[in-house]
Amino acid sequence: MLGPLASLKVLDFSTLLPGPFASLLLADMGAEVLRIESPTRMDLLRVLPPHDQGVSASHAYLNRNKRSLALDLKQPEALEVIRSLLQDYDIVLEQFRPGVMERLGLGYEALKAINPKLIYVSITGYGQTGPYKDRAGHDINYLALSGLASYTGRADSGPLPLGMQVADVAGGSLHGVIGLLAAVVARQQTGQGQHLDVSMTDCAFSLNAMAGAGYLACGVEPGPENQVLNGGSFYDYYRSRDGRWLSVGSLEPVFMKQLCTALGLEALAGLGLSAQPAQQKQLKDALKAEFEKHDFAELRTLFAELDACVEPVLSLGEALHHPQLQARELVAEVPRGDGSSQAQMACPLKFSQGLPEPRHIGAALGQHTDQVLGELGFSVERIDELRRSQVVL
Repeated sequence: MLGPLASLKVLDFSTLLPGPFASLLLADMGAEVLRIESPTRMDLLRVLPPHDQGVSASHAYLNRNKRSLALDLKQPEALEVIRSLLQDYDIVLEQFRPGVMERLGLGYEALKAINPKLIYVSITGYGQTGPYKDRAGHDINYLALSGLASYTGRADSGPLPLGMQVADVAGGSLHGVIGLLAAVVARQQTGQGQHLDVSMTDCAFSLNAMAGAGYLACGVEPGPENQVLNGGSFYDYYRSRDGRWLSVGSLEPVFMKQLCTALGLEALAGLGLSAQPAQQKQLKDALKAEFEKHDFAELRTLFAELDACVEPVLSLGEALHHPQLQARELVAEVPRGDGSSQAQMACPLKFSQGLPEPRHIGAALGQHTDQVLGELGFSVERIDELRRSQVVL
């Protein structure tokens, strides 16, 4: 089966998380993705624990369905290979700091001269312009500078390091894919490619959807636990008697009524939408006290029968076995290449015509070098020359 993006061919120069997660989505939807990897500088994802049969589980997942070409971009002969690839691959995804691809002779203008229809996506921490464009950073830094971290956490303990990389994935990966696909649509209409400048900090800043709108229009500065949805109201997590947690999001009156009735707090149901901090505190304190009278299993059973927007906080292992996630088939068995398979998170997008079956886990470094160069018309002798010169692996 061909996926909806089967017509796209992507050269992926990225490493770590933002670019690889973006190209994983593209590959899962049928795009042909070729990773261009350094034969001398190991991608951290290849060594990141935990490992399954000697292979990093993160690498095996993030780079599934992609081929690997090991190419030393610092050697002049590498440009011969890239020029050949650009006759067929008309999308580039890269994640270097600004200026690096230009120094390698692989910047947008240089590659556009080879293929005018080229779509070139650059994902960086701070973008291609501005005083921070050359500055190093990680997810936690982008969240800090975007303002998101300032109101995510507890008033008495400050910002919380999140368990997943919001700026990397929601900022870089997802916005990168959206922009790339928009450029593909534009190219279909105009015949022209373009360069996309995706800043993880910019995109994280745009995630201040409600708080940002409130500040810009009304001057309301968000802070920890002072907004309806960040712990400043009853909308929060509550601990059970045995130390587990449940989420309560019963914002609408119909849900609040069910919540309060289930806990014997019917008289407080009208406080759910109160804008008075004192009344919110009264409701929240009462909910805390009631939740702490019951064990997790009891509360989970109670609210499973109600449509009250109350759900248990599950461990990842528990989530994998939840009937809703199982019904959605969010785990796939992906071939390793030796006849066995590895369980991985499946593509979450559901198409009525389906998606291709996963082809293979993340490839070994340079696993497809000979295959790719052969497809480009390189002779066996020429490939051997490039390998002896350490241009390819």
